[in-house]
Amino acid sequence: MKINTLTAIAFTSLLVVSCDQQKAAIDSKADAKKEAIDDRKDQVKDATSEAKERTTADAAINKANIDAASASTQAELDAAKKRVDAEAAAEKARVDALKK
Repeated sequence: MKINTLTAIAFTSLLVVSCDQQKAAIDSKADAKKEAIDDRKDQVKDATSEAKERTTADAAINKANIDAASASTQAELDAAKKRVDAEAAAEKARVDALKK
């Protein structure tokens, strides 16, 4: 009886140890998956931050380009107005010169 009892205890211990190892392996696998998910979340967060910074920079560049184009166009229009005034003054002077 002692041998059967010892064999049964040994077999039961072996099963318990085997189950504990399987559970530990399952827990380890789950922890690894969770860590991979956390790493991916961090990557997405970093990519989002970079995209926001890039968008902000692009918006600032676009605004500066729009402001520069507007200033350039305004300067061209101001020059065109002065040219029209000068042409009108020259035409008036020509008319006055023809009258004399």
